[in-house]
Amino acid sequence: MRVRFAPSPTGYLHVGGARTALFNWLLARKEGGALVLRIEDTDRARNRDEHTEAILHGLSWLGLDWDEGPLFQSEGVARHRRDVLRLLAEGKAYRDFSDPESVKAEAAARGVHPSKVVRERAVVVDEGEAERRAAAGEPFAVRFRVPDGETSFVDLVHGKVRFANDDIDDLVILRSDGTPVYNLAVVSDDHAHGITHVIRGDDHLSNTPKQVLLYRALEYPEPVFGHVPLILGADGKRLSKRHGATAVGDYEAQGILPEAMVNFLALLGWNPGDEREVMTRSELVDAFTPERILKKSSVFDLEKLAWLNGRHLAARATATLLPLVRERLAARTGSDPARVADDAWMSALVDILKVRARTVDDIAEQAGPFVGDEFPFDEGAVAKHWYKDREATAAYMERTLAALRACEWDADALEEAVRGLASEMGVGAGKLIHPLRVALTGQAASPGIFDVLVVLGRKRSLARLENALGRVRVT
Repeated sequence: MRVRFAPSPTGYLHVGGARTALFNWLLARKEGGALVLRIEDTDRARNRDEHTEAILHGLSWLGLDWDEGPLFQSEGVARHRRDVLRLLAEGKAYRDFSDPESVKAEAAARGVHPSKVVRERAVVVDEGEAERRAAAGEPFAVRFRVPDGETSFVDLVHGKVRFANDDIDDLVILRSDGTPVYNLAVVSDDHAHGITHVIRGDDHLSNTPKQVLLYRALEYPEPVFGHVPLILGADGKRLSKRHGATAVGDYEAQGILPEAMVNFLALLGWNPGDEREVMTRSELVDAFTPERILKKSSVFDLEKLAWLNGRHLAARATATLLPLVRERLAARTGSDPARVADDAWMSALVDILKVRARTVDDIAEQAGPFVGDEFPFDEGAVAKHWYKDREATAAYMERTLAALRACEWDADALEEAVRGLASEMGVGAGKLIHPLRVALTGQAASPGIFDVLVVLGRKRSLARLENALGRVRVT
């Protein structure tokens, strides 16, 4: 089995293209086949080197390694032209000397399709005249002569598909400037590269009968086709920039993990046949079969992506997250470089933060009160847990501070001391814990308070609680 991913470098790697690449990669890995990466760079006006680099980076970030390539479609232009000349020689294509504007005008006047006018004009030009006009330098395009009847093929997703050939124009396969057109080039390339299966988006389905006809005219073996459903936005329309970020690189920048994006993309239009949602790369490979690709389009659900990312974050080895978190903390003001550089301390911090986070950015945001001593206080949390009853809160803080000062500094001992104090005072533990949490982090929510105390350390924790007590006592 040989599959291919063939993006055009006219834009960045978007999620639809990434999903197509993933399905091809999963199929190749499941079946022990090869994935060929081909850059379809024949649109010279729109191609950009930076887009090629972004596509390669996006695939590498996702972990979708290719076995051959990147190959470039522009390298096959001589072969494309040979295939066109062969079709001309066999009478399966013809030269079109028509002026496009005059064709449109006549078609409009007669109320027929422009392709009918083109073919009628071609009929009155015999091969000898066509060759003389071409030799004299008169510009022409080459069109494929679509046969009568219908074109059918079996699609891995849609089953038997039929197209009436009357609905297919005599397609241009070589432009008047001598450059090949997409449908011819892709057939020539897929044959040259030995592609056995073509898995791509539903938006290419209308191209497939044209390509099947070219395969048959050139007497090349046809690959197996599979057209996967499009990805939609929440409004049910095709995913586009109006729905938010669509480039894979945007999600990398937002702190989405590649394994989470792979997991998410795999479930857009495919399912493993059971209730699993959180899956590793190897589990996806083991479960993947094209028969489980859905015909119905899937919705790009950002909430689902965030949830999956949170699950993968929690499972990720902390050491692999440190560089990502440090990169984001470097852009924050007020971070203590010594703390951020301390591997053991940062590992302990990320350990308690990652289980509550949905993105790497979330971890960096939550890390703010830990990596620096200047941090904002949530006004609502302060009002509720400090100022609602200052006298009572000050009393709770004083007793908590005394208990912590006398305590061994590990999570179990700290928990025993605080909960024991609450029991002694005849109040719920929350009466002590909530003001303490705001004092230590400035927020109403945080990781477990006793883990927070341990990570912050005795000196810093006591200093913050003393400072908070001073603020609460102010009248």
